[in-house]
Amino acid sequence: MNYQQTVEYLFNSTPVFEHVGASAYKEGLETTKALDEHFGHPHTHFLSIHIAGTNGKGSCSHTLAAILQAEGYKVGLYTSPHLVDFRERIKVNGEMISEQEVIDFVEQERAFFEPLHPSFFELTTALAFKHFAEQKVDIAIIEVGLGGRLDCTNIITPILSIITNISLDHTQFLGNTLGAIAAEKAGIIKHRVPVVIGESVPETQIVFKAKAQKEDALIVFAEDIPAILSSHPHPDGGIAYQTRFFGNIVGELGGSYQEKNANTVLTAAMQLYNKGIIKNADSIVKGFSNVCELTGLMGRWQKLQATPLVICDTGHNVGGWTYLSQQIKRQQCKQKRIVFGMVDDKDLHAVMSMLPDDAIYYWTQPNTHRAFPVEKVAETADDYDLHGKVFPSVLEAYQAALQDADEQDFIFVGGSSYVVADLLTSLQKKQQKPLLH
Repeated sequence: MNYQQTVEYLFNSTPVFEHVGASAYKEGLETTKALDEHFGHPHTHFLSIHIAGTNGKGSCSHTLAAILQAEGYKVGLYTSPHLVDFRERIKVNGEMISEQEVIDFVEQERAFFEPLHPSFFELTTALAFKHFAEQKVDIAIIEVGLGGRLDCTNIITPILSIITNISLDHTQFLGNTLGAIAAEKAGIIKHRVPVVIGESVPETQIVFKAKAQKEDALIVFAEDIPAILSSHPHPDGGIAYQTRFFGNIVGELGGSYQEKNANTVLTAAMQLYNKGIIKNADSIVKGFSNVCELTGLMGRWQKLQATPLVICDTGHNVGGWTYLSQQIKRQQCKQKRIVFGMVDDKDLHAVMSMLPDDAIYYWTQPNTHRAFPVEKVAETADDYDLHGKVFPSVLEAYQAALQDADEQDFIFVGGSSYVVADLLTSLQKKQQKPLLH
């Protein structure tokens, strides 16, 4: 098999949550442990940091990886989902795993793993841990796939755990209250491993404190002593922060929700500084200002062109849209044009209620079985007096928005990671490679 056939095999022969949703979710760690044993427990060969949470995992993971790379470490980064290429999930110092390594893994190991019927995520996690061990990384940032307690990444014993925040998402697996979801996420808190909580409310705080006490783990709430004193948009893009411990920092990532993420990352960095993992405060400054270059991060308030201004963002649930909707509303322009679609395990009505009523909409659906049909999106929009046209694909919706726009307009593309993925993939195929920041 070539690389494309190998990736198709991974997607088609294993249950993939991104494609089929609930039926791909496997409770329990038995298969993960069998794979881990087969490969010689690769996760024990490097230090790790474990990151869970409803929103902000990707931004926090990439920013911490950038900081540690700036410090001079060889850094593994395991995140999901990918936007354009499967290999985005597994990187070392910003370099994706090679196509050949993915091919070899499947060809050489399928006789072992096929009888186990692993999920796509179980298999991908095994590949990531094996790759990091073989590459002899110093430290790996491991992003939880879903939840925490039963997530297959939870076999690691990290040096630091981070839970960014909790909001109602994936309730069919994790519970339908904040407390129940917090209990699942708190499953990553390990014996005597410090944990940083980015954002909390009384309902989640009590859960985290109880679990930390049980595990004799130091727990730090990033909101208690905020690492960020003030922030404002930077003239060259991104956000300028005045920080409590590390002076003035310019963060390359520009979404307004990044202030919360930055506070979480800086609190985590302080823990790593105290442990002697980060020795040079300048690494934090460099990491923040070069996240995309150092790690290849895409899809976070990402600027695709300047005139008209086109931004895409992977925010895909109520927590993410709480910030996105405000930032879109504040955007200065002649006319807002929004290309929008969602997937069917998200709260379409709640997000619709936050969308600006002064925008022209281009309703669409991403190329996944889990997408809300575009007709359903448009029909729901009518309930909120939001008006637009219907397009069968993200690229067609985007091209229509571009054609309608003049130079002073603002185009936003989002609603789902899959909407952004479709757009970036289409642009890359047309050899109009998107800007990384």
